[in-house]
Amino acid sequence: MKLLFLWFTFARIGLFAIGGGLATLPFLFELADKYPAWLTRESIGNMLAVAQSLPGAIGVNLASYAGFLPAGIPGSFAAAFALTSPSIIIIIIIARMLKSFKESRVVKSLFAGFRPAAAGLLSAAGFGAITLSLYNAAAPIWYNAIRWKEAALFIIIFVLIYKFKKHPVVYIAAAGITGVVLGL
Repeated sequence: MKLLFLWFTFARIGLFAIGGGLATLPFLFELADKYPAWLTRESIGNMLAVAQSLPGAIGVNLASYAGFLPAGIPGSFAAAFALTSPSIIIIIIIARMLKSFKESRVVKSLFAGFRPAAAGLLSAAGFGAITLSLYNAAAPIWYNAIRWKEAALFIIIFVLIYKFKKHPVVYIAAAGITGVVLGL
């Protein structure tokens, strides 16, 4: 029964998460609100850190991790396959149809509408990731609500990425080492 639930849940996410793996985050946050025994917002933050550090598509990594929690390895496969199935089916259909309609004004307008929707989903996912990393909702005093060490690390990494343009692994490794040193 868990596998069937995972299948339908992640097939729905795969169908509507336009814009890539990070676009799945708003759907995962919704699941965390509905099923806190399975997922929490904190565990999604951990999942995101693991998913981004592993090779492969972020969405598939997130689905695999989320599917593993309630159902082990079969749950990982079910969630990952369900997440990708709608995209594969839709791409096959679109590729066959697009050849004959690629100059259509309706098709161009449709794709022009998808771009802002994808940007909105990705922005919401990015804001959610920033909130998970830098905000502590359980803080008893308002000025403790911001995780200052994490916020400083975020700003430093953000600036370094745009200034030096090194491989992302360099920044992930540096942030991981800094997290260990600072006890984050």
